[in-house]
Amino acid sequence: MKFVPHAYQKYCINRMINENKLGLFLDMGLGKTVITLTAVNDLKYNRFLINKVLVIAPKKVAEATWSKEAKKWDHLKLLRINLVLGSRSKRIKALSIPGDIWVINRENVQWLVGYYRNAWPFDMVVIDELSSFKNHQAKRFKCLTWVRKYISRIVGLTGTPASNGYIDLWAEMYLLDEGQRLGKRITHYRERYFERGYDGFSYELKSGSEDSIQDKIKDICVSMKSEDYLELPDCVYNVVPVVLNTKARQAYDKLEKEMFLEVDESIVDAGSAAVLTNKLLQMCNGAVYGEDKKVIEVHDCKIEAFLELIEALHGQPVIVFYNFQHDLARLKKVLSKSNLEVRELKGPQDEADWNNRKIDILLAHPASTAYGLNLQDGGNHAIWFGLTWSLELYEQANRRLHRQGQKQKVFIHHLVVEDSRDEDVMTALENKADMQNALLESLKARIDKVKRENWRSAV
Repeated sequence: MKFVPHAYQKYCINRMINENKLGLFLDMGLGKTVITLTAVNDLKYNRFLINKVLVIAPKKVAEATWSKEAKKWDHLKLLRINLVLGSRSKRIKALSIPGDIWVINRENVQWLVGYYRNAWPFDMVVIDELSSFKNHQAKRFKCLTWVRKYISRIVGLTGTPASNGYIDLWAEMYLLDEGQRLGKRITHYRERYFERGYDGFSYELKSGSEDSIQDKIKDICVSMKSEDYLELPDCVYNVVPVVLNTKARQAYDKLEKEMFLEVDESIVDAGSAAVLTNKLLQMCNGAVYGEDKKVIEVHDCKIEAFLELIEALHGQPVIVFYNFQHDLARLKKVLSKSNLEVRELKGPQDEADWNNRKIDILLAHPASTAYGLNLQDGGNHAIWFGLTWSLELYEQANRRLHRQGQKQKVFIHHLVVEDSRDEDVMTALENKADMQNALLESLKARIDKVKRENWRSAV
């Protein structure tokens, strides 16, 4: 297939070619993979500026996305891509095969750094989903900083650079510029731009810090939202309120207040505030883990609301996102009584069958649908049976349907128990989204400005 880049894609390709460090904050569907591969192809075979490229990606993306994308386009078919996956012997063998790009999953970054030590061979590194390196204490981040001095070109790709707030940005930016913009140490970054939250553990932006951070990083970051460049159908977010029955409400309130609950001679002990939050979210869904991981069913209120919603969709295919394993088991059990084709998303065949309209209900954990899956051909409805605190997983999962190629309006339904932690999660996701959108807006590509400057210089 011939690649005819859009204007925004040309802009990104040129930025990647002309700059040795770049954060590309592109929404799903804008083609960040083909943009990157096109730039790599030009850098290596037209300009001779790079030798070996390493792509670090989530496991599912590493397995298929990059190699499939290269085979898809005529101008990229000469690129040799090796997958550094599987057992240690398979990874070592893949590293010895001649090529242009080596793709590895992020869990093996530590192994790769240890394998090469001071003989690091990759002069260009692409981090697919840069936000997965937001934790400055993670081994994958620390290992990459050890070899950063050997990397002459680095690109960070993500659509969610600040899923948990601006505190995430320090580690991501450090990998790009080695601390030039936001400081060499996370402690200095915190002291300069944040203050302690009321709980003594979290961090809140100081007044004016948001603009300062944005101004610091805007020269090496490009941000684009899909709605600005693609004509996607609308995405409608629908909250379906769930009311607990009297018995379930009493059990929920008791657990919340006393952090301890006895149900049918089974004990639920929350122990701490963090564990309590998790237990309360489980209870919202209708079951909790007791001692020895025993599943204790408390109510069917959300299950009943779910079945009513399925009935209201009148046979339209739907993806259902669950949170806990007992959610999956209970959903399977109740759906087994229907005449619907129900499938758990496990692999490529399930993806293909969904897109071929062979599945009525596709059960999926958001972590398994976050990256690299195209599910837009199979339907336009998603139901969140159990919510996630992670804005990144939430947005990425929704993007499986709301992406380029979707022809129908997309509906995202949320089953939310009233007066519960479900509502707190929804509020948190909305607040995080507001913060991240402000960041992305501030880092918009400035394409119009660049065009104006180029036009003026030409005149």
